[in-house]
Amino acid sequence: MSRKPFDSINPATGALVERFEPMDDAEVASRLDAAARAASDWAAAPLAERCALLDRMAELLRERRSSLAALITREMGKLIGEAEAEVDKCALVCEHYAEHAESYLADDVIPSDAGRSLVGCRPLGPVLAVMPWNFPFWQLFRCAAPALAAGNPVLLKHASNVPGCALAIDSLFRDAGAPQGVFSTLLIEANRVEAVIAHPAVRAVSLTGSDVAGRRVAAVAGAHLKKTVLELGGSDAFVVLDDADLDLAAETAVRARFMNAGQSCIAAKRFIVLASVEAAFMQRFRAGIEALRPGDPADRGTTLAPMARADLRDAIHAQVRASIDAGAVRVMGGEPLDGAGFFYAPTLLDHVGPGMPAYSEELFGPVAAVIRVADEAQALRIANDSRFGLGGSVWTEDAARGERFARQLACGCAFVNGLVKSDPRLPFGGIGDSGYGRELSRLGIREFVNQQTLWIR
Repeated sequence: MSRKPFDSINPATGALVERFEPMDDAEVASRLDAAARAASDWAAAPLAERCALLDRMAELLRERRSSLAALITREMGKLIGEAEAEVDKCALVCEHYAEHAESYLADDVIPSDAGRSLVGCRPLGPVLAVMPWNFPFWQLFRCAAPALAAGNPVLLKHASNVPGCALAIDSLFRDAGAPQGVFSTLLIEANRVEAVIAHPAVRAVSLTGSDVAGRRVAAVAGAHLKKTVLELGGSDAFVVLDDADLDLAAETAVRARFMNAGQSCIAAKRFIVLASVEAAFMQRFRAGIEALRPGDPADRGTTLAPMARADLRDAIHAQVRASIDAGAVRVMGGEPLDGAGFFYAPTLLDHVGPGMPAYSEELFGPVAAVIRVADEAQALRIANDSRFGLGGSVWTEDAARGERFARQLACGCAFVNGLVKSDPRLPFGGIGDSGYGRELSRLGIREFVNQQTLWIR
């Protein structure tokens, strides 16, 4: 059967970098069978052996930092400095679980009518990781490191526009000495994922992607009674109260919105600003956006990357135009940039409100939407007026006020006076249309284990 190849396109130029042929059914079946065969041995391997693989992965990631970062930049357009930071973070999460897996997986002893009762952790078996393109290494490693430490083999189905990254990750695991079947990349099209989920070898699925993809994966996995963790889209609120440090808030707002060209689930997307400080905040925010410089992401002087694909640029432009037509005020930007590549002008929309895509939809690109509110109560109501619930932040010089506000945000990760980010030490995940389950920390490693009750007399 002839299959459409995967094209690796440089987003900065629009040029074809390399073409990859999808794996045929026989190769996919072989890798699934290898994962199934490896499951019992990997589960039985001493925890120290599993953690040693993660330590070796961290070493390789650091040794190959430059080449891996260059690959990320070339294939999905990330600024080279951001790509290097992504590789560093992957090494960090490997080291974190190598160090903490023993304590995270330790038995929970619980008093009962038994002589001894406890909850122990046993791996489930091969985990299918369906991963996105925007953080092509980090998203996989934050799933794979805890899953592998817990004793589960991992199968990677990566996004179709980052095949080079997918195969590079596969090579890293081989070079680190992963036993056959413990980690495998499946270079397959999206329409073949359902059959993989249904395969008896696969015992659980982790997906990071859109809510549309999440619903599809959850439905298929549910039909086969397989555990899922879903990290989906977001429309994070960035709330500026009347006592905020406006210099810090505006400086962070630019990074929170335009890092990775705004292509992040936890990027700040809705800037909800109290009217009393709106003019002063907007002056600072606009100045920061105007200072952004689109260009070659491999050039360290560039501060705004291209979008990853042409269709993504078209989609966000349609959202911007529809929002303006519905009454949003274009302060700056709002157009694709001329020339090669998939660049979109850094965009600031003001007076955003209900009925506009910029208010209710996820804006996955370099577009900031400002919503003016009269007071703190209205700010909270609008912050929670979203079908998404991934992250959110509030800005105030009163830490107690900020904590009270943050506790009321309907999201999985709430930050006070800080950039919303993921950290191996803290659980990460969302609610609502942003998905369910948690990654990272102790909670993340326990998502894909059988938390087995043991009652002993």
